[in-house]
Amino acid sequence: MPDIVNQTPAQLLMKEMGMSDDHVARRRRIVGLDADDLARLSSIKDLVVSQVEELTNIFFDYLAGIEEGRPVVGNRSALERARQMKREHLRAMVQADYGTVYVEQRVELAMLYSKLGLELRVFLGAFHHLLKGIGVAVMKAFERSPNEGFEAFMSLKKAAFFDIGVIVDVIVFDRERVIRQQQEAIRELSTPVLQIRERLLLLPIIGVIDTQRARAITENLLRSIRASRAKVVVMDVTGVATIDSKVANHLIQTVTAARLMGASVIVTGLSAEVAQSLVA
Repeated sequence: MPDIVNQTPAQLLMKEMGMSDDHVARRRRIVGLDADDLARLSSIKDLVVSQVEELTNIFFDYLAGIEEGRPVVGNRSALERARQMKREHLRAMVQADYGTVYVEQRVELAMLYSKLGLELRVFLGAFHHLLKGIGVAVMKAFERSPNEGFEAFMSLKKAAFFDIGVIVDVIVFDRERVIRQQQEAIRELSTPVLQIRERLLLLPIIGVIDTQRARAITENLLRSIRASRAKVVVMDVTGVATIDSKVANHLIQTVTAARLMGASVIVTGLSAEVAQSLVA
């Protein structure tokens, strides 16, 4: 792949997902795409290419016919882009070249679906109707040699399942990444470290403190101490509903870590007993 500076968003996502040449080759082996399939695909290449527009219409007519397809068909510019990419997809499916470049094109299409919020079940439904349309066209063209037509269509289905695997994985990965980013933003908002004045920080803590949140609180605090060279930290736990021995232990660990970085810690909102344990 090109240098990072020159890589497309699809190439960057492929790198993040580990879609190397070897990975793509493993995907081909998983669906069973072999030399015999490539030879059989050549027999229906002209048929599929000649009906690209009709086949594209099958996919998008399905989306237009259901409410869940509105994210795609309801956006005129996105719809035209998606239709163009689907036409390119159909032509590429019968070229019998399923390498990294081919996968990059499928990744780009999946990124568009993900951006538009197309549900996986809806995409799979549209793809099923598209394959049915191709199957009907193939069997009609091979009326005098149905076995040959069936074998060619089964080879095409291998390519289709190869595509489905890539597209589904990309949509799931992309949405999980968004969720991770949202969770990280929520964690940062739930553990804010405020600079009151030079070298003085305020850490208000509200809600429940569990092990994961305690770790995030400590990491955020230490990062802020280092960045601002803080000498004093005021930790306000008035908003913590319950401070049992486990929560107190989390607080002790946070205070200890801050002190090791040279910052004095003042904890407010504690009972005298718990406060004494932090001072000790």
